[in-house]
Amino acid sequence: MNNLEAEYGLLATTRYVPRLRLERAEVLAQHRWMAPGLRSLAKGQRAMASWDEDSVTMAVEAGRQLQQAIPDAAITELTVASTSLPFADRLNAGIVASAIGLAPTAVVRDVTSSARAACTELGAVLRRPMTDTTHLLLASERRLGRPASTQEMIFGDGAAGVLIGTGRAIATLVASRSTHADLVDHFRQTGELYDYGWEERWVRDEGYMKIAVDTIRGCLTEAGVSASEVAHFVMPTPLARVNDLVAKRIGFASSSVVSAEHETVGDLGSAQPLAMLDIAVRAAAPGAYILVVAFGSGCEALLLRRTNVPCPGSVPEGGRKETSYMKYLSFTGQIALEWGMRAEMDNKTALTAAWRDQARVARFEGGRCTCCGTVQFPRTRLCVNPECRAQDSQTPTSLADVPAQVLSHTSDYLGYTPNPPFQFGHIDFEGGGRVMMEFADTDPDELRVGLPLRMVYRVKDFDANRGFRRYFWKATPVRGMEQGANNG
Repeated sequence: MNNLEAEYGLLATTRYVPRLRLERAEVLAQHRWMAPGLRSLAKGQRAMASWDEDSVTMAVEAGRQLQQAIPDAAITELTVASTSLPFADRLNAGIVASAIGLAPTAVVRDVTSSARAACTELGAVLRRPMTDTTHLLLASERRLGRPASTQEMIFGDGAAGVLIGTGRAIATLVASRSTHADLVDHFRQTGELYDYGWEERWVRDEGYMKIAVDTIRGCLTEAGVSASEVAHFVMPTPLARVNDLVAKRIGFASSSVVSAEHETVGDLGSAQPLAMLDIAVRAAAPGAYILVVAFGSGCEALLLRRTNVPCPGSVPEGGRKETSYMKYLSFTGQIALEWGMRAEMDNKTALTAAWRDQARVARFEGGRCTCCGTVQFPRTRLCVNPECRAQDSQTPTSLADVPAQVLSHTSDYLGYTPNPPFQFGHIDFEGGGRVMMEFADTDPDELRVGLPLRMVYRVKDFDANRGFRRYFWKATPVRGMEQGANNG
């Protein structure tokens, strides 16, 4: 394909992994007395969301990365896939859409209830006739595993995304096959915190080795492609070596099996197929076949072909080792610590006021004076520039993607925060604007005047009495992002 030709397919892929990486050996150390069998799983690390991250905020990060990769994309549809959405009766995708600045006319929806929800949605979007719509598909998970369970060891937190539309596609759909089957390998009843898993050998033999194998074969037959022609085989599974067994049964080369990053990230649930797809697309040569498979209440198989268009965007930065298992339990709400009277507060959110202030909160919207160019947050009727003081002269301007730096900083060990110390300070934005903000994902001795910052969308606080959570923007240090490798 000529790079200038427009094709319908994947325009960009990405994945987001939280900075913290919980050492599995530390988890084992706390459970060895009653669950020594976890030793076989206690290798490496698993991604661990901070206290102010959830499946919504991580989806926002993945979405922003795709917007930065294709800045001129006019996104008309958004789907958020997850089995761990924070709201059961509120459009979670609507929160994401507001944070990333989609037009009010964009079609947004949540999909859930299966680990293959995102892959099924990807197949449905790719099977459409070529249209002018640009679809942003995000998958994000922050699942809980019962303490001392295999899920606690295997699960990881994170998000991934795909931008689909007509343009300089990096991969296109060749064939697909979808199978539904109510084989229950695990389940979680509404209102429960933890999954209940069935016997692994039965799931392997009846599920993967039959349902998944038959679905894959049907997809390859439809495409007229042999197993030996598939260069990259993407199939997430929480069961050890099952993807290798399926690859052998089908006839894929062992070198085609794409890494699930189990020992550094863990299983990302519905986000795992898209995360592994991102790995595969960046490694694939032009013309290579990529087979993406997702298992759960059936199976989804998508055969893609890599084009010669370079992959835009970047891959996740390295994480920071976390050795406190108690911190993990506290962040996930699985243990109640005594924080003292400073933590005793009622923070009911007035939903009417939240709606009126929606633009400021969702998009970090300030104002720019049309008379003197001064940027301020929040936007007011009067310009803060003492030499201007123009009235009703400000136009809306978002600070969410504007580079900034530390002007001053404070670390407070007395004020309440789920992750002491509470760090905040004044931020100077490039081009104007100064705001006092909370910092996120910072080490105690990391902050300094002039440190480069970027904005991240996070949970501001929880209303435990009513089961509500508020979101806002925080500042985090800019760290090196490894640029995506491309073989095209």
